Amino acid sequence: MEQIYTTIIHDQDGVDEYNVHIQKNGDGWIGKIQEFPEITCEENTKILLVKTLEEKLQSVLEAKAEAWDKQIEEDIKAGKLDHLGEKAIEDYRKGRCTDL
Repeated sequence: MEQIYTTIIHDQDGVDEYNVHIQKNGDGWIGKIQEFPEITCEENTKILLVKTLEEKLQSVLEAKAEAWDKQIEEDIKAGKLDHLGEKAIEDYRKGRCTDL
């Protein structure tokens, strides 16, 4: 069994870090992102593998962001967040807000 190497890649903004595990596999390399086990890749070189993993990570993060946006829009349309607005208005009227 070949040694497993660990490295870190970042999201597109360079803010969040993700752990990558890569391993020699015959003539090529295999790898996965620890935080997203569904992201696995095989490439001929270690450098290409890390690049491919970064690209797949960005795709997954974008898909998750789009799904989140869609869910929020649906919740707003369904009135599921109305209580938050009502609470904010109530707090404002009762003087429980501070000017910034």
